[in-house]
Amino acid sequence: MTWESEVLFAGTAQGTVLRFDKPISFWGGINPVTSAVTLAGHPQHGLTIADKILVIPSLIGSSSSSAIILELFYKKMAPKALILGNRDAILPVGVVVAKQMDWPTIPVVVLPDPPFQTGTKLHIDENGLISEFQPYTNS
Repeated sequence: MTWESEVLFAGTAQGTVLRFDKPISFWGGINPVTSAVTLAGHPQHGLTIADKILVIPSLIGSSSSSAIILELFYKKMAPKALILGNRDAILPVGVVVAKQMDWPTIPVVVLPDPPFQTGTKLHIDENGLISEFQPYTNS
């Protein structure tokens, strides 16, 4: 199965989904050193976002969220991609700044009501096409 998303920042990624079940702000909600979810009471509290395809159906806005994602890039603890349920101007700014600093970046795409659940394996291509995949196993 495939989905066409709107590309906010192009790139490719492949990996495992971590879906946020409640809205979050990266400012105060994500530890910029460990990438752990620190927002008290959040369903994903304690999980790390590093190396995950992060599905965020809804964000709580904070202009400092772009600084947190930039810190995650600096610490090499960033997610592999962001799939947003709605357009956001804040988080992609951190990705743009990382690109300007010649750091590796990640794709940022928008897909209303993203259906992906934690543990799903996804591939995102340069044009925003999202597809599920099953890793090859030698059995």
